[in-house]
Amino acid sequence: MTATTELAPAPRDPEGEVAPPRKRKQLTKLVGMTVALGAVLAILLAIFILPSLKSGPTDLPVGLVGSSQEADRFEEALTASAPGAYHVQEFTDQATLVEAVRGREVVGGFVVGPNGVHSVVASAGGGAIAQSVSATAQAIGTAMGVPVTTDDVVALPTTDPSGIGIGGLAFPLVFGGIVPVVAFRTAFARSNTWKLVGLLTFSVVGGLVVATVLRFPFGSIDSAFLPVAGAMALGIAAMAFPLTGLQEAFGGKGFTIGAMSMMFLGNPFAGIATTAAWLPTGLGAFGQILPPGATGTLVRSVAYFGGTGGLTAGLTLGAWVVVGLAVHAIGTRRTRKAARAVAAAEVAVA
Repeated sequence: MTATTELAPAPRDPEGEVAPPRKRKQLTKLVGMTVALGAVLAILLAIFILPSLKSGPTDLPVGLVGSSQEADRFEEALTASAPGAYHVQEFTDQATLVEAVRGREVVGGFVVGPNGVHSVVASAGGGAIAQSVSATAQAIGTAMGVPVTTDDVVALPTTDPSGIGIGGLAFPLVFGGIVPVVAFRTAFARSNTWKLVGLLTFSVVGGLVVATVLRFPFGSIDSAFLPVAGAMALGIAAMAFPLTGLQEAFGGKGFTIGAMSMMFLGNPFAGIATTAAWLPTGLGAFGQILPPGATGTLVRSVAYFGGTGGLTAGLTLGAWVVVGLAVHAIGTRRTRKAARAVAAAEVAVA
């Protein structure tokens, strides 16, 4: 009995002719690159869309004021209507709750009494969260058959009631951190000192420009001009200095990896428009480690809350600047050492 082996048909070109070896190789490369780029596109879509698609209230810290019986009844209704959405903390009175919201201990709260349900929100801390708290109060109050009122204790400016100005900072921030690195490295290719001075100068100027636009044309901030400018300057520096450090230490590949990480991870996970608390669990915390997310938190804190809640973000950005300068110093030393070795080798050959 003779075994037979079926051979796979030879690849053919678009005209149906058997493709020669070179064409087969090119065709294989074409198919491989197309599949790989399609996979990259799918991953990018997931990275940018999933955070918004899966966002929502999850264990948001809220306060509750009311008598023991009223509070228990409301908390049961809250758990039933929005399971897992809120983590309730009880407060003694409405004034204490309001101070906790302004101090960013909680994102909002509910006051339950004989006159109905009263929600306390801070739209400046995140419009989506404020709407969620007020909508939840409305739904429960309607189910209980009592009137519902809302008090926005830290409101957004009337000239930008949706918070579009602060929410749109992600792309300008990424642009301000990436492009100057390329520009100043090209302009001062032979001087690291002037390159670093250029990045520092641009960070300060960029912060002032953003604060000016937010304050005057957009009306997104009523005051705190210099704190907002400082927060933006620190955010730009926290992106620019690590990127120039990676460029100096690892060349173009280091810069490319760093820039892509900031753009494709730092940007979608920053939560600048909604705050990190609105993002899926874990992604919000991860985004706050990266400069875009930390900058958004710091800007919002100094713009509307007098800096409250911005300490961790400020320290995070400062750490990025320090790490960037350290990596740059290591890269500079490595470059000089290599240059001396080449010079020594040339002298030895001569």
